[in-house]
Amino acid sequence: MRRTIDWADGAIVIIDQTALPAEFRLLELRTVGELVDAIKRLAVRGAPALGAAGALGVALAARLGGDVRADAELIAHARPTAVNLAWGVGRALAKLDEGEDAVLAEALAVLDEDERLNKTASAHAAEVVLAECPRRPLRLLSHCNAGRLATVGWGSALGVVWHLHERGLVEEVLVDETRPLLQGARLTAWELAQAGVPYRVQPDGAAAAAMARGLVDCVLVGADRIAANGDVANKIGTYGLAIAARHHGVPFVVVAPSSTVDGKLADGAEIVIEERDARELTEYAGVPVTPPDARVFNPAFDVTPHSLVTAVVTEHGRLTP
Repeated sequence: MRRTIDWADGAIVIIDQTALPAEFRLLELRTVGELVDAIKRLAVRGAPALGAAGALGVALAARLGGDVRADAELIAHARPTAVNLAWGVGRALAKLDEGEDAVLAEALAVLDEDERLNKTASAHAAEVVLAECPRRPLRLLSHCNAGRLATVGWGSALGVVWHLHERGLVEEVLVDETRPLLQGARLTAWELAQAGVPYRVQPDGAAAAAMARGLVDCVLVGADRIAANGDVANKIGTYGLAIAARHHGVPFVVVAPSSTVDGKLADGAEIVIEERDARELTEYAGVPVTPPDARVFNPAFDVTPHSLVTAVVTEHGRLTP
């Protein structure tokens, strides 16, 4: 499978994640405005992939001329919760005084590192899962999408599945559909099907019931920002999933590259939580599904306290808060 995001002929090339699974479509982004729009409407998404987008966005701005630092600010603030976006912008921007070629080289280095580090992090996490879960083969539960599509080319939490599947250790993956944009049903299920991994899609509200019935050996999720104490911001619904996992004695493992750790934040209370457009809930495929005056609470993420997390795993192994 090609990279989720890459650079070709002076443009940023992404897999359009809004088109999947119906259509595999590539988009060429040739302006900073096009990149910011793609980030905001989730054509490119996932914390590690956003780090790559941030770095490549600065490289694109440098090639186009103009006020590169102002463009970098626009990119960095396109989505507020995932720390990787601003991190990627900062990595590339640090090379600006050395010229546009140096900026592009740094951005491409970010892409190469992301593939390598996520593969390493997920390999470490696979060993954590095997140590925590004696049953074989394993029944895993995934929330949102933390696979190839959320990274440059391998995956964080879903990368664990690739490692375990290669060893014949996965019975199936239960895939939370992940409201409101169905990243699990649309993206994770598509990735698992492409890889030949057995899976079943379930509504988010069924996760606790699946654990109660003994259908889950381990919960695997990614992260968009991790505070210094180990609190984890991830797709909305993760917190409730962690509570259910703790109640049922199911290990809850978070997998992310170290660029997702924000050591400047003492705990999760300081993480800014993005709120999405109300129409993501009030409409389905453009058709209203609520009364016209319905008010909406639509946070994109929540924060899971570190006390509910079995392990946070990066490319360095288990994270020590």
